[in-house]
Amino acid sequence: MKKVLIILLISLGSFSMVSAQILMGLSARWNDDFSEWVILTDDEDIEGELNMTWQMQNDWSSFDYRIEDATGNIKLKWRDNPEEWETRGDGEIITARRRWKGDPREWRITNNDQTFYLKSKWGNNPNVWLLSSNDHGYFEMYMSYKNDFREWEIIDELGEQVSLPMKMTMVFLVMYNSVPK
Repeated sequence: MKKVLIILLISLGSFSMVSAQILMGLSARWNDDFSEWVILTDDEDIEGELNMTWQMQNDWSSFDYRIEDATGNIKLKWRDNPEEWETRGDGEIITARRRWKGDPREWRITNNDQTFYLKSKWGNNPNVWLLSSNDHGYFEMYMSYKNDFREWEIIDELGEQVSLPMKMTMVFLVMYNSVPK
């Protein structure tokens, strides 16, 4: 019984470390391709990945992510409609919708318990994105070098109550709405 309890506690401890992961950056794996990304965290020994699910078809409708044991999928809710995305990971479903129809510069992201508004800081300039309210902490994502879509810095000061799937939805939306396709 003690062994089972110890294994359970170790498992829960490793799960909470992953869900509280602080994201630091996003980097394209290749200079000329935006289908594979490396996710940098506050622990230099832990890197994640964000990859196009159907790379051979160059299909931008679905991406998979992995950081340690945490995995998830981000895909279009409705085929050929970039207005709404759905993230599934860690038993959670997150919906992201454009705040204004036809305008990719501002997004409403929710899991029905928490709601965030992610927007481009300067309208049509995709170099900097941030949360428009700071009820749950601060999040900002900006290009390491002006107009270079391959390297991103992330300021992740969101509280532990903000899940990794929620953060990955934010990271994905910034990448997707900024890089050329």
